[in-house]
Amino acid sequence: MGRILAVLLWPAGIAVILCIGALLARRVPDGPLELGWGGLPGRSRPAGRRRGGQTLPNGSPAEPSALRSAGKFLLILLGCSIVAWGVMCLLGIVVIHAGPTIDKPIFNWTIAHRYHFFRGGMKRATEVGDKYPVSAAAVTAAVLLAITWRRNRWLPPVALGTLIIWDHFLTLAINHTEHRTPPPGQGGIFPSGGSERAILFYGLIAYLVWREFSGKRRAAIWAATVVAALGFHEGYTRWYLAVHWTTDIVSGWFYGCLMLAIYILAIQLVIGPPQVPDPERPTVAPARNWPEGVPG
Repeated sequence: MGRILAVLLWPAGIAVILCIGALLARRVPDGPLELGWGGLPGRSRPAGRRRGGQTLPNGSPAEPSALRSAGKFLLILLGCSIVAWGVMCLLGIVVIHAGPTIDKPIFNWTIAHRYHFFRGGMKRATEVGDKYPVSAAAVTAAVLLAITWRRNRWLPPVALGTLIIWDHFLTLAINHTEHRTPPPGQGGIFPSGGSERAILFYGLIAYLVWREFSGKRRAAIWAATVVAALGFHEGYTRWYLAVHWTTDIVSGWFYGCLMLAIYILAIQLVIGPPQVPDPERPTVAPARNWPEGVPG
């Protein structure tokens, strides 16, 4: 019975996440998701407006240089990442000292209730959060978004390109600061990198696609739901394979959400929230007043 429950936890968890997302999408009225500066709730920036009201003669928004914006983005990212490193180090102290009480009973139960054939499938399924697949997804998305974005085309390559390097070295710094013994016969350490990458990489790709091509509430809920399902899937596979301690997986989820929030914050501070149609501006051009006798 325990083996069946361990297997059913995977589809049950994904089903619960999808059902919650469907209920939220159904209850929330569709429309532009209003985010203020920095990603906080507030009034969205109407299309055609910038900070200080600076616009070009043709009415289109005036944008700072790509180099200056990219530099500001990286500085914000650097400062927030240092804070994230400190938060994860504090969390690591708690996990290392209090985690074994939770982890060891769960680990022993998992080892005793596994199917060999299902374990082989999970070894393949867990690759969705490995470094090379997520890096390939980030590079592919960076190229496609750089082509399809209407403005600030520098952002997808810079954000997703730096993410590959940033995530690697920041996680490495956390690993070297907080030393935790992995499960017996395994190499998974604090925090779970696969669980973190599944949320951070796919979450950032989903956010960039959403803010450029939708900006609607329901689309945001569905994007978050899919990313949450991917994160749960990756954490479950690492748990079933006993690669990580359970608290390391939960810490990986927290780490991924924290870094995703930092990236979104940096993007919002540099280029603002997604643009939405300005209700004060007419969507249809006014009819011309042609002189008498001149055909329209």
